[in-house]
Amino acid sequence: MNPLEGTHHITCITADAPRNVEFYIGLMGLRLVKRSLNQDDPTIYHLFYGDEDGDPGCDLTFFEYPGAPLGRTGAGMIHLIGWRVASTDALAFWEKRLTQHGVEIARTDTALRFADFEGLAHELRVVDVPDEPLTADHAEIPAEFALQGFDGARAYTVDPEHSAGLLTETMGMTSTDGTTFESRGANRGSTWAYDVTSERGVQGAGSVHHIAWADYPNDHEAWREHVIAGGMSPTPIIDRFYFKSIYFREPSGVLFEIATIGPGFAVDEPLETLGEHLSLPPNYVHLRGELEEKLTPLPDVVALRRGTSLKF
Repeated sequence: MNPLEGTHHITCITADAPRNVEFYIGLMGLRLVKRSLNQDDPTIYHLFYGDEDGDPGCDLTFFEYPGAPLGRTGAGMIHLIGWRVASTDALAFWEKRLTQHGVEIARTDTALRFADFEGLAHELRVVDVPDEPLTADHAEIPAEFALQGFDGARAYTVDPEHSAGLLTETMGMTSTDGTTFESRGANRGSTWAYDVTSERGVQGAGSVHHIAWADYPNDHEAWREHVIAGGMSPTPIIDRFYFKSIYFREPSGVLFEIATIGPGFAVDEPLETLGEHLSLPPNYVHLRGELEEKLTPLPDVVALRRGTSLKF
């Protein structure tokens, strides 16, 4: 059984899909690599943003619950998503770009923090890792300044020791201090860290729903059995069409998923036009007409990538 390959995707909640698309494509320069639906609640969107090829390790996804109130982070919830950038010059580029569009930022020598319009917190980090950069094309963002995929995430917990055993002994992560961990496979890795709080959180718009870790399809059943042996109670394997998944809550309360690398987002539409139209897994195709009437109309994603229609 191979080690986990770091973060596969991170899934969040938005109350406003059109503005969400404007922010993450038009402003942040990600590509909409899949426009689909929440397979557990097919009346709402599941939007996947990522690099040019929709690779695991750069997939930031959102469920849209129109009108949902803002969430509040607390114990058992992710409160910060970390992204890699190539240099301090890239940080300077993002400081200028975000400020010009009214986004408040906090800058250090090696990182830049900000939040989206619903309060979802991000940090751009200059890090030295061997991983291949995962970037998307955008007319206004030079390739050398583009986001390069996830560096990791931070979550709140009452006590990090609750989760340390699972992370190191079962999930194969390494740690030097018991609060910061690294998941690293043969090709990719990412970090995971805890901050302590006794505050209770409320899930809503601008909050993270879950984080997924990447494994290989041939290892998926073995990873499920391994997680059970580690004391967790994962779901059965669920076929999400674009990947297969198991879910469980780690001891601090964060919802974890282990998702397979592949078959990927090009399984049902050409790579060249990913995300431009609604894609439905086979068992939902018969609902297309009904769903297209109910789902929120989205801005022109091609125009946003060209930098010609950003309203944010």
